[in-house]
Parts: sequence; C-alpha cells; structure tokens
Amino acid sequence: MPLRKGDGVAPAQPVVNGGKPARRRPRARRRTARVSRRPLALALAISTAVHALLLTLLVGGEGPGWPGFALPWQQRRADEPALRVVLLPPPAPPPEVLPPPGPPAAEPAPAPVVVAPAPAPAPAPPAPVLTTPRRDVPTWTVPEPPPEPPPVVVAATPPAAPAPAASEPDDTLRERQARLERLRQEEQARLARQEAERQEAARAEAARVEAARQEAARRESERAEAARVEAARAEAARLEAARVDAARAEAARLEAARAEAARAEAARLEAARAEAARLEAARAEAARLEAERVEAARRDAERQAAARAEAARQEAARAEAARQEAARAEDARREAVRRAMGRQLDEEAARRASGSARRGRLFGRSDPNPEIVAYAEAWARKIQLNPTLDLVREAAQRPHVQPLVTVAVRSDGSVESVTFVTSSGIPALDDGIRRVIESQLPYAPFPPALARDYDVLEIRRSWHIDSAIRLY
Repeated sequence: MPLRKGDGVAPAQPVVNGGKPARRRPRARRRTARVSRRPLALALAISTAVHALLLTLLVGGEGPGWPGFALPWQQRRADEPALRVVLLPPPAPPPEVLPPPGPPAAEPAPAPVVVAPAPAPAPAPPAPVLTTPRRDVPTWTVPEPPPEPPPVVVAATPPAAPAPAASEPDDTLRERQARLERLRQEEQARLARQEAERQEAARAEAARVEAARQEAARRESERAEAARVEAARAEAARLEAARVDAARAEAARLEAARAEAARAEAARLEAARAEAARLEAARAEAARLEAERVEAARRDAERQAAARAEAARQEAARAEAARQEAARAEDARREAVRRAMGRQLDEEAARRASGSARRGRLFGRSDPNPEIVAYAEAWARKIQLNPTLDLVREAAQRPHVQPLVTVAVRSDGSVESVTFVTSSGIPALDDGIRRVIESQLPYAPFPPALARDYDVLEIRRSWHIDSAIRLY
C-alpha cells in the first residue's frame, strides 16, 4: 500500500557520512526561496513606480528656456473660452396701427400713445473666465452691456379747435404720421449711437489685443536678437581660437623653416670651409713646388755666376762695409729718437698715474665754479650745432639705450679719453659717438681763469639722438 503524506510514516532518508541519515530541512529551503524572491519583488515595484511617474510626465511647457518635462498637475484643467463679439442688426420698428377713417363727429378723443423701444435681445450669459497668474498671456474681459434706455412716452396733443368737417380727419392723420416718423427717426438715431458705441468698444478691444500682440512680438524679437548676439559672440570666440591656432601653427612652421635654413646655412658654410681648406692646401703645394723650382734655378744661376761674383766680391765687400757703417749710424740715430720718445711717454704716463694733473669734473648742469659750467656749455653747443648727425643717424634708428658718456678735455682743447658710463647697447652707435667727438677737434682751450686751476676737465652728459644730437 503506498504511503501518503501525513500517514505518520517518515519517508526514507538518504544515507551519508558513514551510514548516518542526512537531515533534511524543507522549511529552511522554503524560507530561503521566499527571502531570495523579496529583492526581485521590491525591484519590480520600484521599477513600476518609476515608469508610472515617467508616463505622467509631459514633454513641453509654456515657460521660457529649453523644452523640458512638465508634470500633469501643473497644467490647467479648464481652458478659458475665446472672446466672441456678436454684432446684431437694429430691431425693426413696430408696425403702425392706424384707425379706420370715419366721420369726424363719431371719432373719440385720441388717447396718449406710448412708444417703447423694441426690447433688446438679452445678452448671453458671459462664459466663465478662469483667471490664472500668467504673465505672458493677456487677460480678456467681457464688456458689460449698455443700460437699456427708459421707454419714451409721447403724449398725444390735445385736439385742436374744430375745423371744417371735410379737412379734420386728414389733418389728424398727417399729424400722427409726422409724430410717428419723428419717433422712428429718434429711435433709429439712438440705435445708431448704441451701435457706434459698440463698434468703438470693439475697436478699442481690438487695438488693445493688437498692442499686446505687438508687445509679445517685440519680446520675441528681443529674445531672438539676444540669441543672435550670443551666437555671434560664440562664433567670434571660435574664430579667434581658430586664428590663434593658425598663428601658433604658422609660428611653428616658420620656426621649423628657420631651423632648416640655419642647418642648411651651417652645412653650406662647412662645405665652403672644406673647399677653402682644400684650395689653400693646393695653393700651398703649388707654392712649395714653385719655390723648389725657383730655388733650383737660383742655385743654377749661382753656380753660373760664381766665377763672375768671385771677381766682384772684393768690391762688393768694400761697398757692403760702407753700407753697414751708414746703417749702423742711422740705427743709432733712430734708437736715440725712440729712447727720447719713450722717456717722454713714460714721464706722461707716470704723471697721469700719479695724478699730478689737476682734474675738474662736471657730472651735471651746475657747479660752484661758473667757469666750468660756461666751458661745458660751450663744448656741448659745438657738438650740437655742427652737422655731425650723419655719423650716427643709421645706428640711432635701431632700438637702443640713451648712452651716458664722460669726455676728458685737456686745457689745450685736445681730448684725453672718452668713457661710456652707460653704453647704448649698439657698438656701431658707440663708435659713431666717438667719431662725432673726434670730428670736432680741437676744442677751445681753457680760459685763463680755468687753466690756472685745472689741467683736465671731465664732462659727463647723456646723449639723446633722434632728429638731432642733444646733450643733457
């Protein structure tokens, strides 16, 4: 008999671990399965909620800026109806009721006639208007209907004096017709005024709507202009970046070309030096061969002239002895002159080294001794007024520093030294300044009052060279 679950007999258990039955825990497995399914259910619930929220979102929006997401509860549930203006034709006048003609004696007295305007059609109830705080949509309002005019009561005129029986009905009928015609004209004029007022109100409303539309168009054009300006600014920045990149690339290309040109020039100079060395070696070899040939010819000539020379040797020896004696005398005279000049130069150098020369210095434009200032100004005027600009014009056109020069002038007007305290940075300009100073030699000698006190005057000035030479 097969066993069923719940009969009280445990099913057979597998034998493991040396014959011991394995313990089965079905409840733990079911609990583990439930626990493992929980994260899946939670993830499914969260995904469903997120997708539901995404489905409720609306793409769009009425605010300024880029399109984005809009939630449904941010939208209005009812739209405001559009404004409608209905123009009605004026009502037709009521039909005239004329009494039948009869004998004047039997006609009763006329009763007062009440003429009331035709009732105006009741205005349609205004549609509900929802006012929401919107800044970009104009608010529409429905104008109130004009008040109804009160009825016009026209009292009939009292009967006139009895007239002849034949003309009384005709006069009364004409008077009634005239009164009715006047009342009709007045009613038509009133209706025309009301129509003109309605048209004026509609025209004012249309003008207001047009002004709002123009304002919205102006704001839209301003936004478009701002966007265009921003796009132009971005384009200008992009073009500037492209120009900078192009300039950088062009500079790199020029630098590479300059390096290549320098390399080629160096190679050319090296080849020229090698060629010059080769030519020099060939020239030296040719000169050596020529010298050997000349030496061989000379020796041959000497052997041929040896006999002739031996005869004239005695005479030549006597002439040579006389020449050597004259040369020794000339050398002695020259040696004496050189020694005298050396002694003079040594004395001058010793005097200069010992500082025995009385020296005056003017490093500015003022000095307690007016003789020094006057002589320095005269010396500067001579340099400034003489046409010596051509000596430094070309070099002065290059960028340079204003040189500061000290010129030492001796008492006889000669120049002892030219010292650059501050160089111009251009050797050609410094050499030009020296040539300018030397071209004005000799300068005026010192006045007696200045010569009694000084042997050398050092004048320091700053040289400014543009269209002329100026000393400051």
